[in-house]
Amino acid sequence: MGQPSFAASNAIIYVTYGFFLILGTSIAWKMRKQPNTDFLSGNRTQTALPLAFNFIASALGSGILFSYPELATIAGVQGVVVYALASALPLLVFAALGPMIRRKCPDGFVLTEWTRNRYGTVAMLYLSFMTLVTLFLYMVAELSAVGQVVNALTGLDGLPVIIVECAVTTIYTSLGGFRISFLTDVIQGAMVVGLIIIATITIGVKAEIDRDLIDSSGLTKASLVGWQLVYILPVAVLTNDFFLSNFWLRTFSSKTDKDLWVGVSIATVAVLCILTLVGATGLIAAWTGAWPGESDIDGSLAFFALLEQLPSWVVGIVLVMVVSLSVSAFDSLQSAMISSASNDLFRNRLNIWIIRVIVVLVIIPTVVIALKAPSILQIFLISDLASAATIPALCLGLFDTFYWWRGFEVVVGGLGGILTVFIYGAIYYGDAKSGGELILLEQGLYAGDWGAFGAFVAAPVGGIIWGFIALALRLSVQFTLAKMRGERFDALDRPLAEAGEEDDAQLVTEISTSVPGKFF
Repeated sequence: MGQPSFAASNAIIYVTYGFFLILGTSIAWKMRKQPNTDFLSGNRTQTALPLAFNFIASALGSGILFSYPELATIAGVQGVVVYALASALPLLVFAALGPMIRRKCPDGFVLTEWTRNRYGTVAMLYLSFMTLVTLFLYMVAELSAVGQVVNALTGLDGLPVIIVECAVTTIYTSLGGFRISFLTDVIQGAMVVGLIIIATITIGVKAEIDRDLIDSSGLTKASLVGWQLVYILPVAVLTNDFFLSNFWLRTFSSKTDKDLWVGVSIATVAVLCILTLVGATGLIAAWTGAWPGESDIDGSLAFFALLEQLPSWVVGIVLVMVVSLSVSAFDSLQSAMISSASNDLFRNRLNIWIIRVIVVLVIIPTVVIALKAPSILQIFLISDLASAATIPALCLGLFDTFYWWRGFEVVVGGLGGILTVFIYGAIYYGDAKSGGELILLEQGLYAGDWGAFGAFVAAPVGGIIWGFIALALRLSVQFTLAKMRGERFDALDRPLAEAGEEDDAQLVTEISTSVPGKFF
């Protein structure tokens, strides 16, 4: 290869970080007099194109250079297409549900605020806990990924890179909050799209594919894992996106519903193309002989094995792309975590300087855990399974037909979905220990059996079933208490409602925030 010298690698990495530091702090300085509300959100301020670049930047991270090529080496073309579609198309859910939730909760900027209005404080805190844990895991995964990528590309120690990235993003995020993250993501998203195009062209020109390896690799054929992923990945990615406040912040920042639809649609197409191209590098690595090569190279390193055959200047372009991907993803997660915590736990009453201190403090455990978390995919899978158990029960409340659905059912359903995975695993593998390990998906998605597939069926189905069991239990208790007290049983009465704003000639009703009984 093509590996740049240590001096050149350091220069490329730290100059790129320096650029983003100057960019972020200069924007923050110009916006230093913004009100506290702009630090946490930017409701109805953004048009379609900036939204598109933001969704692109938030949907991608340096970890894609491991996970997508790895899946290509396991499930072939089928896996690449399924993974790309499953990752890109769920973005459209924000365009579909965003306007609905914004009408029901016009002052909110994260999903947990709607949850508070619809289900009450207990359910909101449950969802908030899941959201904050998910954001934290994604931050850990991003730092772990960028450290590993830099080490694989250049041989440099990843720790200094992780520390510098945290310092850079923390400085400008603590100064400007969400608005800075949004503005820098516009530039970072545009850079990533441009760099992906350049990298794709250079890999296409320089890589020499051995046609004999195409058929012998078997990667053009369908497989059991590939067919399982047709179900697993859409469920995992779609439900997990609900936990990511960085997407909801951008959804509520759209000026109009049309801006949201256009921006998300552009982002969906762009993300689909980018992830397909990144995944295809795993195929190209196999068909050029770069993977597995003479030694048994792990599939997650297929992309980097391919770069071994390319000139050093190509690696330089990829390094800039990696830093841009990682910074844009990480600052989005930082601002989302702070906005979520401030809204959910403190009702946006904290002094802005306390919020800035929290931004700094969160980084410390993130770095420590990132250094000990080599498996990027497993981090995502743990969060995916939890979301698959929780979100289906939560979303029933979006429909007026389920006006009798309460927070008790949501919480019990979410926890019950996870319990169902344990029960399924214990039965499938024949012992409780394996059932517990299935909750953490320690064998990953590609164990060659039906464990992971069954887990992603058990989680949402179990969540709904446990939710209805909780509903029956709640109604039974309330009915019994009503009879004992000689009162009318009113648990199935429609809640008090306020007339909402009229949209497209349809009257939208909103559940009043003063209505009791949202949890029970």
